[in-house]
Amino acid sequence: MLLIVGLGNPGPQYAGHRHNIGFMALDEIQRHPGFSPWSRKFKGEISEGVIGGEKVLLLKPLTFMNVSGESVGEAARFYKIEPAQIVVIHDELDLTPGKVRVKVGGGNGGHNGLKSIDAHLGKEYRRVRLGIGHPGSKERVNGHVLSDFHKSDRVWLDPLIEAFGRHVEMLVKGEDAQFMNRLHMATAGDEPVSAKGSVAPAKAKGQSHIRQARTPGAKPALPTSGPMADMLKRMFGRKD
Repeated sequence: MLLIVGLGNPGPQYAGHRHNIGFMALDEIQRHPGFSPWSRKFKGEISEGVIGGEKVLLLKPLTFMNVSGESVGEAARFYKIEPAQIVVIHDELDLTPGKVRVKVGGGNGGHNGLKSIDAHLGKEYRRVRLGIGHPGSKERVNGHVLSDFHKSDRVWLDPLIEAFGRHVEMLVKGEDAQFMNRLHMATAGDEPVSAKGSVAPAKAKGQSHIRQARTPGAKPALPTSGPMADMLKRMFGRKD
């Protein structure tokens, strides 16, 4: 079993905050067919399903960010899940908005949710870092993470979250580089999406909806008999 954790703060007043981008990504995964409705357990909300043949448990800690490890630790101990089988999705100040990095272990970068999880599990779990940008000074960090995304952020945020759910099977299978590439393409606008949300087939090289120009040197076919042919003979002096 793989445990995928999204970090955030509970309650509607926090739902649109930058700090809650982990919850947003997890909600998108939970929309996959076959996932159970959210239910309360392990001081959080859980949903179970299968992705790419792998059983997956989704967890949104409801303990508030700073003590997220209490919820994650309880779930991991109950199901006997090792840190290597745990993925934590969180906001990242040190990445520009929309950028994604997947890594195992490392420091917490001052993120209180990661600090709490480190205390309960150690550091050898996978982290999916979703960039929200830095406000420019340490004094403005709390206000930045605990405020809603701007309308202008929707240009990259909506494609990012949609692509996260659509390509999560790569993450489940450990194809981290491919997963990051797909999300980068989505936020850069290089991955066309059909009306149903599936990836549209790419155009063949050189293909275009614009009518192709006539081949240089090609001559249009002209009538050789009838009224039009007679008129052309009179105009241009053509002879048979």
